[in-house]
Amino acid sequence: MASRKRRHGPPAGARDGFRRPRVPMRLLLPALVLVALMAMLMLRGYVHSEILADHRVRPPAPTDKVPDEILNGGPVIDTRAGRPDTLSVAGHRLVLTFDDGPDPEWTPKVLDVLKKHHAHAVFFVTGTMASRHPDLVRRMVEEGHEVGLHTFNHPDLSYQSKKRIDWELSQNQLAITGAAGIRTSLFRPPYSSFSDAMDNKSWPVTEYIGSRGYITVVNNTDSEDWRKPGVDEIIRRATPKNGKGAIVLMHDSGGDRHQTVEALDRFLPQMQAEGYKFQNLTEALGAPSAHSEVTGLDLWKGKAWIFLVQASEKITDGLVAGLAVIGTLVIGRFVLMLLLSGYHARRVRRRGFRWGPPVTEPVSVLVPAYNEAKCIENTVRSLMSSEHPIEVLVIDDGSSDGTARIVEAMGLPNVRVIRQLNGGKPSALNRGLANARHDIVVMMDGDTVFEPATVRELVQPFGDPRVGAVAGNAKVGNRDSLIGAWQHIEYVMGFNLDRRMYDVLRCMPTIPGAVGAFRRSALERIGGMSDDTLAEDTDVTMALHRDGWRVVYAENARAWTEAPESVQQLWSQRYRWSYGTMQAIWKHRKALVERGPSGRFGRVGLPLVSLFMVVAPLLAPLIDVFLLYGVVFGPTQKTVVAWLGVLAIQAFCAAYAFRLDKERMTHLISLPLQQILYRQLMYVVLLQSWITALTGGRLRWQKLRRTGVVEAPGGPVPRQRAAVGDDRRPVG
Repeated sequence: MASRKRRHGPPAGARDGFRRPRVPMRLLLPALVLVALMAMLMLRGYVHSEILADHRVRPPAPTDKVPDEILNGGPVIDTRAGRPDTLSVAGHRLVLTFDDGPDPEWTPKVLDVLKKHHAHAVFFVTGTMASRHPDLVRRMVEEGHEVGLHTFNHPDLSYQSKKRIDWELSQNQLAITGAAGIRTSLFRPPYSSFSDAMDNKSWPVTEYIGSRGYITVVNNTDSEDWRKPGVDEIIRRATPKNGKGAIVLMHDSGGDRHQTVEALDRFLPQMQAEGYKFQNLTEALGAPSAHSEVTGLDLWKGKAWIFLVQASEKITDGLVAGLAVIGTLVIGRFVLMLLLSGYHARRVRRRGFRWGPPVTEPVSVLVPAYNEAKCIENTVRSLMSSEHPIEVLVIDDGSSDGTARIVEAMGLPNVRVIRQLNGGKPSALNRGLANARHDIVVMMDGDTVFEPATVRELVQPFGDPRVGAVAGNAKVGNRDSLIGAWQHIEYVMGFNLDRRMYDVLRCMPTIPGAVGAFRRSALERIGGMSDDTLAEDTDVTMALHRDGWRVVYAENARAWTEAPESVQQLWSQRYRWSYGTMQAIWKHRKALVERGPSGRFGRVGLPLVSLFMVVAPLLAPLIDVFLLYGVVFGPTQKTVVAWLGVLAIQAFCAAYAFRLDKERMTHLISLPLQQILYRQLMYVVLLQSWITALTGGRLRWQKLRRTGVVEAPGGPVPRQRAAVGDDRRPVG
């Protein structure tokens, strides 16, 4: 594995061996973000009647317990004094009432028509709609209309307990207060009609509503505009007979209301010409206004409620947009991978394909190592089985576990050990590069083993003089554990399928540190390996693209690497990869505006890398968030089908990738679990990388613990012939 810079001294915050338990920021912040997102989704679900909504409607019941004065009385029912009383509107007065709003499309049009004809009305608003469109409630009040309660979620109150009724009223009132700074004493029950339709189930509710200080307003003229019977029919049904006054029922929400708006624009001047006045309820009854101003704490509670609802709307709209983005990215990436990786495989596998003249000259293999005592012998012995002539340089980067002594004790031909003080992986690679004999340099990690044909397959693309670097096929050697199996899927599907795609697009972002080859002259032109980022392999690959070199993928150059076997180790590795990739993207950002090869990579490669390696993984958990929300609150069936569809696409791509790599399909059994759990881990890692980048933090190298379980393939190690022209360069 690569070298690591070490830290000395006790952990920060330790005092006399005691440390106060603290939740790591990498866990705390994502947890808080997740809780906040779920809270916003829950609030939106409540406001959109997806949570706690009751859509039952009770059928008609007997009326023998309803007082006759109610059944035969007017549409305004007052039980506040403990006794039933009704009121009616005087002749040539019409009170237009609009239910179920405010609607962002139709309510403004209704208000415009009312304003045009100098008419007032009463709007019975639901708390859900008032919370989402507070500006319309405010406009109603400012233009002289009255506002009434129509419950929060529009349930049939005859099914509800007194506690739920109180909740519906208080939440409806809270929304109106937050929107317009008022309270109202008017109430209309959902699913109500005329007073003579009051029955034994709805009457007790009306009595209770009165005890809470509200006047119940039904109607005695129903336009039935919700049926959309046509403009003429709406006007006919809304017109009272013989000059009588009336409370007219209309709707400004609940669907297409263009007939209502057109009918209203004709109905108002027509009735005004006949001497009718269009007033709000208290004007028509000659009573004090139903509105009262709210101040103090109650007003601020209402404003806070509106703020939270608006925030939840914007956040969830953003989440939905993000879900659309991630869906597009995921599907687009899969389509690109399938098409381009298939094209790449057919191209390099066709009979007679050659990169150029066969590459037979010896190459130098650089193995940077820091405390790789458990792995280094397997690594070096695998190189001794190489079918291609090589020299091996093990650069010991200040190891303290005897890594260099193990290699020296092996006594193998063409293997040199170079020792240096701990300086980091780029420093070790540059030291090895300075001491290499040959013009083609292979780089590998100290925990990786090569197959006999790996080096030969890896260097053949250099037969094309335009090729500056070659990426090999890194595979997980310890795939027997669950975490290892997940990484195996990721390597085959994510990394190698991606590399085929990027090869065709000529913008491969990373030569893997486990198995890669470089033309020495190409590295020298860009200044060698840089330590500007924590992903020196990505950094150098991008620099080669900008310098005009081709970077290609050799599928048969297989290397077996030891993947992290614990969540903590995996975290450390991916955190470094993610942060280092962000650093590399930022370092090479000027390529976006440059010309030539650098500009091509900047306008093709950088956007693809940013979308597929930074943005998409960060947004990917939205799929699971909406899956959880949809399963719990609905529509459950559609949600599950959609998620299974995404999983099926991923499974198809994974199976295709395994087929291209000639891998056994049995490992794909863990794919569904990987998509649910592994993606969350990668999301948290990427989020922490973003935090580190935005706060200007500096991430240190962390040495991963190795077990040495990945062994060299093949049989006994043969002695390798010495390279032609043993012009050994000085090590110093």
